[in-house]
Amino acid sequence: MKIPGQRIKRTRLIQTEKYVVAIEVEMVVPIDDTDEPCYESETVQLLREVKEHAERGDVAWLAQRGKVYAAVDAA
Repeated sequence: MKIPGQRIKRTRLIQTEKYVVAIEVEMVVPIDDTDEPCYESETVQLLREVKEHAERGDVAWLAQRGKVYAAVDAA
C-alpha cells in the first residue's frame, strides 16, 4: 500500500559485525503528518532482508542492492 505524500530518496546504512551496506531507499512525507518522513512496509522489509543477508555474508546479493563495505581486522 502506497502512502500518499512527497517521496524523497535517502541512503541508509545497515551495519553488521563484518559489513556495512549503503542502500538507497524511498521515504514518504505523509500529507496528514508532515513532521518527519517515514518508511512504507515494503522498505522496512527490504531493510530487514539486507541485514539478514549481511549477517550471512551474502555479498553477491548485497552488491546487487547497494554498496558493500567490509571490516578489516586491525594489525
